[in-house]
Amino acid sequence: MALNLEQKKAIVAEVSDVASSALSAVAAEYRGLTVEQMTVLRREARNNGVYLRVVKNSLAKRAVEDTEFACMAEGFTGPLVLAFSQEDPGAAARVIKDFAKGHEQLVVKLVSIGGKLLQPTDIDALAKLPTYDQSISMLMAVMKAPVEKLARTMKEVPGKLVRTVAAIKDAKEAA
Repeated sequence: MALNLEQKKAIVAEVSDVASSALSAVAAEYRGLTVEQMTVLRREARNNGVYLRVVKNSLAKRAVEDTEFACMAEGFTGPLVLAFSQEDPGAAARVIKDFAKGHEQLVVKLVSIGGKLLQPTDIDALAKLPTYDQSISMLMAVMKAPVEKLARTMKEVPGKLVRTVAAIKDAKEAA
């Protein structure tokens, strides 16, 4: 079904709006996937805060034109599904990578974060980025470590004194 000019403008505006606020993007070729498999992929994306859309390449180029994902425009060839991470920089990479494990037809073509185009093999590094909650817990662990060490050290002084007095008492009783 052919799209009229207004529908095309609406699609470009929607994708452009999402791309302008996205943290990272992945484009993958989906040739050979069934409708049911694409539905599963869309459900996984939705559950992980990822905007997933199949867009004509000419419209996708216009949509990412004034965003940090403009570096991807040259690679928009063939049937591509675009995945934009909305909340977590590694979310789109995790969803696409996990889905591609079970479906060889889904092939990663483009990966971008922070205005830089990465190699498709870098999807692993992007997928391994910690989530917001994981980052906060790692930061808290780093911040808590010196305080815990200080508390243990301060507690050790009276403990050592008690052990020394107990050793002297045992030595006097033995003599």
